[in-house]
Amino acid sequence: MPAPRRDQVKLLRTAASEVMTELLKRFRLWWRIAAKAPRALLNVERPILVHLIVTRRCNLDCGYCNEYDQVSRPVPLELLAKRVDRLAELGTVAITLSGGEPLLHPRLEEIVMRIASRRMIVTLISNGYLLSRERIESLNLAGLDHLEISIDNVEPDAVSRKSLRLLEPKLRWLAEHARFSVAINSVVGSGVAQPEDALTIARRARELGFMSSVGIVHDGEGQLQPLRLREMEVYRALKRLEGGLLGRINGRFQSNLAHGRPNDWRCRAGARYLYVDESGLVHYCSQQRGTPGVALDEYTRAHIRRELRVPKACAPYCTINCVQQISLIDAWRAPQAAADAWRPARPVAAREPARSSAREAEG
Repeated sequence: MPAPRRDQVKLLRTAASEVMTELLKRFRLWWRIAAKAPRALLNVERPILVHLIVTRRCNLDCGYCNEYDQVSRPVPLELLAKRVDRLAELGTVAITLSGGEPLLHPRLEEIVMRIASRRMIVTLISNGYLLSRERIESLNLAGLDHLEISIDNVEPDAVSRKSLRLLEPKLRWLAEHARFSVAINSVVGSGVAQPEDALTIARRARELGFMSSVGIVHDGEGQLQPLRLREMEVYRALKRLEGGLLGRINGRFQSNLAHGRPNDWRCRAGARYLYVDESGLVHYCSQQRGTPGVALDEYTRAHIRRELRVPKACAPYCTINCVQQISLIDAWRAPQAAADAWRPARPVAAREPARSSAREAEG
């Protein structure tokens, strides 16, 4: 057998180095989570994960999304700093900055630094379009722990421009320069024209050393859209590729949802998971905005204790992975009991008015 050529050896060493670098990034994240886990497990009055909206504006116009507009101003840094400090007072473990597109916030790195300085884990959800080598380095310096990018297709289409081809340069820069861990999320389900694209995206994420995950498309209230036969085949292949602890956790819920079956679980939204919108109001999640709808500066541990016990009617067919994952931490606790809600649940505001407002502003 001939000896490997020098350039082949160099490629192998480079690949091995990239894999080791990504493993170290993941180890750093999981170590920080593990260090905070015991106190979070024992104290049910501590939020574990909070989604904090820094701007509702987005640079894209994805056909399925109801979480953005194209006219809102970024939330002022001073308000965000107060919200971060309040979440720290409540004992929050991790904050995910979201939108809209959070990279549109002109002072995003200062928000990241504020969260890190309060000794909370800080993560970011982005479409990735605004990333550059310089922006990645500024996020490194700010202390970002983790970035998640959702990619919908291989080639852009009428529904979404979050495509692998257009984002490929950004992914390479992340692989080369990011000191935070990176996860790439792909989706299957109703409205996805080429479900096989999700498998291509997940494989590319693994080639770059990133984590990969899969989500099932939900409707405007975060509810199930069951998979068809073609989508089911792709979903099964994705779950085999996803693997790991997170894949097994997600699999508990997603296997039932993929088959159109409900899940029996205790949603802890409003307690262990909070969604804080651009106005500073606390909601169950992005798809149940309006409940409980209490201002964060008025949100107390009494609210958290109560919402921990309140069952959510939307839970059986919910597809919101992050809420499910966080809620599993308290799955062993006593069953939830019905109680009067702080206010009646309202569905998320329709997306069309936001689009109309954007057109009117442009016109």
